[in-house]
This record gives sequence, structure tokens and C-alpha cells, in this order.
Amino acid sequence: MAGFNVFLLVVEMAVYFTAMLALFRLRETLGLGVFFCALGSFHFMETYLAAAYYVQLPFGISLSPGSVVLFSGKLALILLIYIREDALVARQPIYGLFIGNILLIGLVTLLRQHDAVAAPGVPADLSFMDAMGVLMMWGTLLLFIDAIAMILIYERIARPLRRMPILAIWVTLALVLTFDQMAFFGVLSLAMGVPLTAGIGGWLGKVAAAGLYAAMLGQYLARFELAGNTPRRTIADVFHTLTYRQRYEDLKQESRRDPLTHVLHRGQLEPLGRDLLAVARTTGRPVSLLLIDVDDFKDVNDQCGHPTGDEVLRRLARCLTESLRQADHVVRYGGDEFAVFAPGVGNAGALSLAAQLGRRVGAMALPPGVARQTLSIGVAGAPDDGSTLTELLDAADKRLYAAKAAGRNRAAGGPEADALKMNG
Repeated sequence: MAGFNVFLLVVEMAVYFTAMLALFRLRETLGLGVFFCALGSFHFMETYLAAAYYVQLPFGISLSPGSVVLFSGKLALILLIYIREDALVARQPIYGLFIGNILLIGLVTLLRQHDAVAAPGVPADLSFMDAMGVLMMWGTLLLFIDAIAMILIYERIARPLRRMPILAIWVTLALVLTFDQMAFFGVLSLAMGVPLTAGIGGWLGKVAAAGLYAAMLGQYLARFELAGNTPRRTIADVFHTLTYRQRYEDLKQESRRDPLTHVLHRGQLEPLGRDLLAVARTTGRPVSLLLIDVDDFKDVNDQCGHPTGDEVLRRLARCLTESLRQADHVVRYGGDEFAVFAPGVGNAGALSLAAQLGRRVGAMALPPGVARQTLSIGVAGAPDDGSTLTELLDAADKRLYAAKAAGRNRAAGGPEADALKMNG
């Protein structure tokens, strides 16, 4: 029977989530209000099941379908709203549930003032609503916290895991549901005396449900949600801030980037360098500047054409970006020239980084007919070579020419400006 309960839980998750995804897909026709009403209609049942209805699973653990099926699904659906709409839309069901619960408690308080009579076979008793009201309020407050944490976590990991969206969704849901289970089960145990085995079972069930919902959500997004929607902003609150930050950061990032290579454009060199040097002076840590020139790149354009040359530059920029640390910055300095800022890296480390870049670029895949590309790199660093961006650029430029004069495919840096060959 325990195994059959697992099967039923999976079926319940599939039916519930598929139906809600269908309503979300029809939002342009029916309106999001229909989706929100359907989502909110399960809230009381979700809390009731979490307090009073548990099923047995293998290995002696138990869990509530209210927590595993309904609450986990609700959180996944709110994440979907955020992904496809924005935080301002995602806040609506959360605020609606929270305000609705406050009204419910207020109404129960008024109902207690009645001189009530019992219905046939049913006592006129509202005591069950005391525990339920506490759980519903606590659960909705947690949902508010969960939603903020979920948005922040997803923003943090979605970009590094952009090629694995299902994993990003699952990790986000699993982390938030783990926190929620710890916070909600403590109150649930005190209010209803639910045993620890149910708490452990609920956590395992939520993590597993997060995996199933993430897979379904990933498939839905890939198949049906191809275009974004225009965000709408009205009331300023924490969700407004989250949405504004996300949209602003996306817009700011795009405006700072070179349209061909998607690294930072030349206009970002001065403000970025100024800020990094200011931080270096404050912290007492070094910062290095690498000026990079692609050797004989003109031959690529002359022999293969400018479209092929553009593709080589795109690949080279991507290779540089993927070879650097997250703290480093790549700027397109000129046609086939790039600048790299490496905060916290001294001269020896910068030369080592230059050699690494030379090896990576030398090994990267290229369009048919294009010869292997090599780099000449000039390295300068603060404070040894200067304290201003102008001084660093001047020192790095001189060393770049020294690397070129020494035969190309070299990096030059340090007081002696020795040109070191980077690869064979």
C-alpha cells in the first residue's frame, strides 16, 4: 500500500500541475485572474491536509499531500509567474492570500459573538479554526518570505546554469522548500502534535516534488513560452524593487556591451578602470591590466572575408570570457584588440593568466579555412606601473608592442618587459 501511495502522489502532482499550467497558458484568453483564483482555491485545503491528513510511504515515513503536492506546486507556479511575467505579478497571489487570511481571522472573531446553535449531529464549535487560522497565517507569511528568497536565489543561479534551466529551477525550489519545511513544521508540530517522521517525510517529499515540478516547468517553458511579456509597475514594494533591479540590470548589461562580441564596449573602459583602481587603493590589493591584440588578424579578413572575421572575433571574445574568473572583466578595446582587468592579481599572476589565454585561444575551434590564432599581450599593474588608468594603459601598450616586436604569440610584463612565448 505504501508503494501505491507513492504512485498516487505522482499522479496527483501531474494532474494538479498540468491543469494549472494549462490555465497559465490561457492567461491571454481568460486572464490571470482565473489562474490566481484557481491557485488560491487550494489554500485552505492545502493547510487542512498539512494539519490533519497524512499518507504512509516506504521505510516508515509519512507525509501530507497538502504540503508535498499543493504547496510545492504553488511555489513552483509562483516561480513560473516570476519567470514569465515579473515580481510585481508574482506578488498578487501572495498578497491576496495574506489579506484573505487576515479577513478570515477577523470574520471568525465576529462569528464567535453569535449565540450559535448546533446543527443536527454537528457541534457549534470554531475551535478547529483557531489552529487552522494560526497555521494559515504562518504559512502565508512563510510564503511571502519563500517568494522573496526564491526570486533572489533564482536570479543568482539562473545565469550560471542558463544551459540547464531545469536544474536551476530544481535547486531553487529545493533550497526554498527545505527552509519552509523547517520553519512550518516547527509550528505544525506545536499546534497539532505532528511527529518528527512526518516532518522528515514531508521534506523528502518536497525535494522530490521539486524535481518533478522543475522537469514539468522546464518542458512547459521550452515548448510554450517563447516570448516575454512587458512588465507593468504600479505600487512600490519589495517585489517592485526585485522587478526593477532585474529589469534594470538586464538593460544596463545590454547597453554596456559591444554588439558584435557581447563583451564590454570601449566606453566602459574608463569608468570600469577608475572604479577598480579606487577599490585597489582602498584595499591595498593589486589590479592588473592586459592589453590583447590578435596577431595578423587582417589576414583573416583579407583571405576569408569580414563575416568570417566577425565570427572569429565572436569566438575569441567568448573564449576569453570563459577562460577568466567571474571577477575579471573583458573590454573590446579596438577592432581586434581587447583589454582585460584582473582585480587582485599581481604581475606574476597576470603573466600566468596571459599564458593561459594564449593557450586557450590557440586551441579554440575556428571556422573552416581559418588558421590558428595567436595573441600578443602587454601586461601592466597597479600600483607597480602606476596609479591611474592612463599610466596603466601607457605601460601595457608599450609592452604589447614589445611582445609584437619579439615575434608575436608572446606576453610582456614586469619592469624588464621580457616577452614570454605563450605556446608552440
